[in-house]
Amino acid sequence: NDTNQTANSRFFFAGSNLVPLRLLLCFMKKFEVPNIYRSSLITAIKNKRKQDDKLKKDFSPTLLDLGLVQFYLARHFGFCYGVENAIEISFKAVQENPGKNIYLISQMIHNPRVNSDLESYGVKFIMDTAGNTITPWEKIKKEDIVIIPAFGTTLVIEEKLKAIGVELYKYNTTCPFVERVWKKSEKIGGDNYTIIIHGKHDHEETRATFSRSETHAPSIIIKNMDEAKKLGDFILGKLSIDEYNKLFSNRHSAGFDPLKHFNSVGVINQTTMLATETQAIADHCKNIMIQKYGETSLKEHFADTRDTLCYATNENQEATYALLKSNADIAIVVGGYNSSNTSHLVELCEEKLPTYFISSAEEIVSPNTIKHFNYHKQEHLTTENYLPQTNPANIIITSGASCPDAVVEGVIRKLLSFYQGHKTDEEVTRTLEVGS
Repeated sequence: NDTNQTANSRFFFAGSNLVPLRLLLCFMKKFEVPNIYRSSLITAIKNKRKQDDKLKKDFSPTLLDLGLVQFYLARHFGFCYGVENAIEISFKAVQENPGKNIYLISQMIHNPRVNSDLESYGVKFIMDTAGNTITPWEKIKKEDIVIIPAFGTTLVIEEKLKAIGVELYKYNTTCPFVERVWKKSEKIGGDNYTIIIHGKHDHEETRATFSRSETHAPSIIIKNMDEAKKLGDFILGKLSIDEYNKLFSNRHSAGFDPLKHFNSVGVINQTTMLATETQAIADHCKNIMIQKYGETSLKEHFADTRDTLCYATNENQEATYALLKSNADIAIVVGGYNSSNTSHLVELCEEKLPTYFISSAEEIVSPNTIKHFNYHKQEHLTTENYLPQTNPANIIITSGASCPDAVVEGVIRKLLSFYQGHKTDEEVTRTLEVGS
């Protein structure tokens, strides 16, 4: 209740976590997102769920009973705060700067339709998602407009743009939940802990986070639990320095000394990683420190960072766990193929059901053929006879945080077109059911 505190420093409880007031205020904002991304059907479903479950405690799916086919929709899916914020700012940049060169540092979000729409308005990309140059830096001038994507960008790129004289932060779409991770890395680095980042080392967000964490402390990136176990073996002396270097030599900050810098550690993450794995990695690192130094001195060697995933990642994953309790035959997950959070939803669904990862309704070729993506092998596949032959057919549908609701509706309608005599929209929205 200290009135001298700023909104940025006040905290409130959200579930079991303390959340800055600034982030809570985010959820109150209404964004101006182009109507082409909205869906009257999905909006009706989401509004009813909000009305019935204002505190978001019910993760059970929504059942669309259409007669010959039943769709189970996740409680949470589609655009999150960070994505809507990025879309609003990007289209605002286009509207406010007619005739100017407008650049995105890289893909604004990982959704092909949204990025393609921005390109149709003349927006150009400076780099691709891997960091390869598309637009030569010498072409960018002081008067040009540069948009920072939702993932943020590295300090090196920021300095390049500042040197050119670009007004860098006018159209900055960096998600506040990504910035929260950056602040966490600054805090634990300042407390002399080595920073372990759970993320994909070639992902834009991880590169942006790493560029900041390494300015505060020795930093290293690990991708999964298998790598966390290898790291733990090295800390305990069970893995040689040569074996360590084969795995991690290109994943840590300059001057990193593995024989010295693992005396104390803290774990942060790319916000779109699998929440259960991040927690397991943190728990494993904690246990390694207990084994090596004893429980009484744990605080000196392990920083309790809590979970740094964003709220949308957590909600979408929890909703997917609940979705998989339904009596479904197949799962369809919609989103960009380079979307990290979407790939983890696919991973969860694959554990229980035949799962098809598609980017739009166009990949549903016919009742007999679907084109989809294997993100494990990074390859496109075609599957025949994918639809269940049950009556009714039971299909799970969810999407990533960067997927427009209009795309999800397109998928539903395409599948629905294969079933004659289904119920109308009005019949569906009047009788929406929750749970299985």
